[in-house]
Amino acid sequence: MRRTSRLIRVAVGVASLALAATACGGTSGGSGDGGGDDKGLAIAYDVGGKGDQSFNDAAYAGLEKAKKEFGYKTADIEPTDGETDADKEQRLTSLAKQGYNPVIGVGFAYGPAMKAVAAKYPDTTFGIVDSVVEGKNVASLVFAENEASYLAGVAAAKATKTKTVGFVGGVNVPLIHKFQAGYEQGVKDTDPKIKVISQYLTQTAEEGGFSSPDKGKAAAEGQIEKKADVVYAAAGLSGQGVIEAAAKAKIWAIGVDSDQYKQEALAAYKDSILTSALKDIEGAVFALAKSIEDGKPLSGTHTFDLKSDGVGLSDSNPKFAEVPGAKEAVEKAKAGIVDGSIKVATE
Repeated sequence: MRRTSRLIRVAVGVASLALAATACGGTSGGSGDGGGDDKGLAIAYDVGGKGDQSFNDAAYAGLEKAKKEFGYKTADIEPTDGETDADKEQRLTSLAKQGYNPVIGVGFAYGPAMKAVAAKYPDTTFGIVDSVVEGKNVASLVFAENEASYLAGVAAAKATKTKTVGFVGGVNVPLIHKFQAGYEQGVKDTDPKIKVISQYLTQTAEEGGFSSPDKGKAAAEGQIEKKADVVYAAAGLSGQGVIEAAAKAKIWAIGVDSDQYKQEALAAYKDSILTSALKDIEGAVFALAKSIEDGKPLSGTHTFDLKSDGVGLSDSNPKFAEVPGAKEAVEKAKAGIVDGSIKVATE
């Protein structure tokens, strides 16, 4: 049986719902075989999969933390190219059948599939990152990306010398609009004279907007040609191409979701990564797993924002402290967002 321990404080400003949760038996197709009680967290990745050094890898870090903490078997499954909602539904169903609990879909694209599968497995707790799905056994883990992006915009405005900065969004969808809106507002509130060049790589995820570093690189190069000397990417795996282009041109890149300055795969470019707009996906994933261990499964909508330290801005790169006024301006902006004097747009 899994051991039970006290529930850690989850800084989301919402209460967890105490529901009984049981896991079904079955044979593992993930990290190994074992009884249902020995199986814990399973995650199904979004487009780009593990190794994106960003969104999906943050979820994987949460899974690894839970695996180490609770000593149970876990599973993490990659998406396939051009998959449908039916494919996602089959993936979630397979994990639930095998006895994993909770089962988390990483990304808003899992919404329709999760709604269908959660209704069929009421004794399994499901989680979805970046979307809201109604269901008594579903925890919707959402973030104030616009707030973190606002701070990124403030930093960009302080760092630019050409008075031109860029934004590269992976796919033209409402979630990524939040990143763009916050970033542009942060830039303009800091210096209205700065020009922001914004661009989306694709209209749909199926076209590779979140999984094509070459598209990200080309977009960044185009913005650099237009004098942008700071480029912020909210584009999943495609963001690696943006960072590469920035490093080659010796300008600043701003990472997203994870602290990309610390990502091993990006080590060759890290000196060009000024900062990253952070989402504590790792913490959210772990918190859901922890709630199952404590017999009090989270459900409903849980919002991770600046006030709860669910989003933020990294300062790992020592060069960030060398940008005149950047640290002070970011701290001031953060305080304003937290106390409500700064309202950050979502569109």
